[in-house]
Amino acid sequence: MTSPADPALVARSIDLARSNVADGGKPFACVVVDAASGEVLHEATNQVVQSGDKTAHAEITAIRELAAQGRSDLRGCDVYVTAYPCPMCLGALYYAEPERVVYAATREQENEHYEDGGRYMTLATFYDEYAAAPEDRALPSAHGAHPHPTAPFEDHAALHHS
Repeated sequence: MTSPADPALVARSIDLARSNVADGGKPFACVVVDAASGEVLHEATNQVVQSGDKTAHAEITAIRELAAQGRSDLRGCDVYVTAYPCPMCLGALYYAEPERVVYAATREQENEHYEDGGRYMTLATFYDEYAAAPEDRALPSAHGAHPHPTAPFEDHAALHHS
């Protein structure tokens, strides 16, 4: 059974996000904690404005910074975030494999006060884009023909599954 979310850690993610806003950044933060002890392992805020990197969301920043310290995944960790993760961050979290994600604001609550869309999506439509067939998405894409498109994957399988 999973222990209840720690209200102090939820509050910490909110406090970090508010500080980031006060410093000119976006309203998102991530706190990574040891799931067993509750010890804070890392804190990160959204760094998109500060860095100019559109992928520098708080969750991804935390994952990258922890990787730079030698941590290859988030197993054994809980991740506390300001709002339910966007699809990009959700995908990153699936790859990072934390024990759970605890979010303060729901997508609907966030959407009442904040919009972070772009040319191809809005906060309200972003999740739906992933479920659409590639040809039905707002972001144009095309399948490029190649005589052996699976070669890199075959090479990898040959090296790692012999």
